Amino acid sequence: MKNVTLVLSDGTKFHGKSFGYDAPVAGEVVFNTAMMGYPESLTDPSYAGQLMTLTYPLVGNYGVPPFTFGDDQLPTFMESDKIYASAIIVSDYSEEYSHWNACESLAEWLKREHVPGITGIDTRQLTKVLREHGVMMGKILFDDQPYNIPEADYEGVNFVDKVSCKEIIKYNEGAGKKVVLVDCGVKANIIRCLVNRGVEVVRVPWNYDYTSMEFDGLFLANGPGDPDMCQDAVDIIRKQMSSSRKPICGICMGNQLLAKAGGATIYKLKYGHRSHNQPVRMVGTDKCFVTSQNHGYAVDSRTLGSDWEELFVNMNDGSNEGIRHKSNPWFSSQFHPEACAGPVDTEFMFDKFINELKG
Repeated sequence: MKNVTLVLSDGTKFHGKSFGYDAPVAGEVVFNTAMMGYPESLTDPSYAGQLMTLTYPLVGNYGVPPFTFGDDQLPTFMESDKIYASAIIVSDYSEEYSHWNACESLAEWLKREHVPGITGIDTRQLTKVLREHGVMMGKILFDDQPYNIPEADYEGVNFVDKVSCKEIIKYNEGAGKKVVLVDCGVKANIIRCLVNRGVEVVRVPWNYDYTSMEFDGLFLANGPGDPDMCQDAVDIIRKQMSSSRKPICGICMGNQLLAKAGGATIYKLKYGHRSHNQPVRMVGTDKCFVTSQNHGYAVDSRTLGSDWEELFVNMNDGSNEGIRHKSNPWFSSQFHPEACAGPVDTEFMFDKFINELKG
């Protein structure tokens, strides 16, 4: 293992060892407090452009499942077609793995996909720095190589355009109701949750004008980066809402785009929500749910139009976790109800959407 140094934009340095692909990289350094699910997180397109720090100390002990695809055209155990995170940072990488479904080690997978991984980092201290300062840019540099890589850009970059599909893809073709899914960086399990409920899914690029298509409902998917870079998607959502009352459901980035279409503004969280244990409350009730989340931006609920209201709020910091229209079947969640990996407490959001389609 080669010696490496993680250098944050404020000059803070952390020294460790490389266990992935040996190449320097730069990106936004974020932390995820989940205890498991690294295959799903690494392949989540929402991590594009980011150096993902895992706070759980032991990583790699259950290896990596096979990268297979099912009859539904979706990856069986991953959330997309490849690793989207720019790098992974852990405290203690387990070189030995044991799991009935593992076919290779995390290190082998990272090297095969040319993604750096570093271990031996004090992730507790790194997380403290990020929580106090806020997420910041960082570089992974190899001590024995005189690399001088440029600063990575994150703000001002349209990462959704980088990860969205480039052409229309159909799933469960010929099924009953037809759902247009706007791909901002969609996770495979979102599509699977829809397909398993007996609908046809038409996956379109993030800036595709679907308003003239024949469909029964609109689904706005998750994705990476700043939603303010996706004005084309917002304009198309507004066009759709002005011409039809068809059901609309959004997840994560989809919540933010729907809110922007409803007149709200977006702001960047200090260090984001990336975990499997974020508590949210359904507004107007005492019902709380444990949710899986991965986002760095949030909706300013105070700027919502008068026809909209909050649907969920975060119990830790009071930030918005979902919105709904007061009269039309349009609603969304900032968290991930498909929760792969994570708790499945809120999968009822898909049932609610399907019921609106049939309504």
